[in-house]
Amino acid sequence: MDIDRYNEEMKRTAYQKKAVAFLPADEVLDLAVGFFKERGYRSARTGRPNQVLVMGGPEGGVPRVNAEISARADVGKPGTTLVTVDGFGERLGPALAEFVVHLRALSKARRAKRAAS
Repeated sequence: MDIDRYNEEMKRTAYQKKAVAFLPADEVLDLAVGFFKERGYRSARTGRPNQVLVMGGPEGGVPRVNAEISARADVGKPGTTLVTVDGFGERLGPALAEFVVHLRALSKARRAKRAAS
């Protein structure tokens, strides 16, 4: 077991991003659980409030991959959720980026629908 090699791989494949969503925090977390389960990862809410843990098997040079997604509701004004995405993995990193893009598109569509009403 070469810890330095694992650390280098984790740094190389790391993905960290914050996004603002105009969706309730519970909806964001439920969306995250479903999104990653569809892609073959284990995902569920953790014991901490407003947090989802995503876990997967070996990818690249690491024996296991993890990610955390947290949602903080009513940031700035009611209805605004700050979503923090943090994880690593050869395939998980790009999946996290895809989730953020999907979340932003869904949020933008919901906001436009509200404005039109």
